[in-house]
Amino acid sequence: MSLESPCIAVCVIHPQSGLCYGCGRTLPEIARWHRLASDERRAIMAALPERMAEAGLEPPKPRTDCTS
Repeated sequence: MSLESPCIAVCVIHPQSGLCYGCGRTLPEIARWHRLASDERRAIMAALPERMAEAGLEPPKPRTDCTS
């Protein structure tokens, strides 16, 4: 994964909002991510928390019950 990626490997698209549950990007954004310039990626990443909040989505919380 790129350091300039919000991906947390929870790749499931919410059917109503069209946003990824894990990162908040849309399918078109995910598909063209590798072709975007760094400033475009950073602009999208800056908008993701508000976008997810408006859609009523929260990124998955890290698991704390792992023993390894």
